[in-house]
Amino acid sequence: MSVGGAMEINRFMQLRAQIIERNQALARAGSALTPTTTASNPTSFVDTLDGAIKSVNEGQTQAAKLSESYERGETVDIAKVMLARQQASVGFEAALQVRNKILSAYKDVISMPV
Repeated sequence: MSVGGAMEINRFMQLRAQIIERNQALARAGSALTPTTTASNPTSFVDTLDGAIKSVNEGQTQAAKLSESYERGETVDIAKVMLARQQASVGFEAALQVRNKILSAYKDVISMPV
């Protein structure tokens, strides 16, 4: 095997690891947006969407409270503040992507000929 081939394989493996890591992060963000439901009590799309938006809002509110506490000098760990802010950011980005997909699907349905 040549040196160039080994470099390509290493680069490919690094890209693969990054893709897997991002997929896991998106899966965690998606599971945070999805409220738990039981099989005997199905929820409507509106209820699911409302729960997801409330979950994102709660995450952002918690991050804001932790940031304010840290800024006031209360004993709040900076790592906890940064983690809460990142979780709120990922949740918001996931909700934004869901909104974009819903709007795209709506536009597709509206533009269909009857």
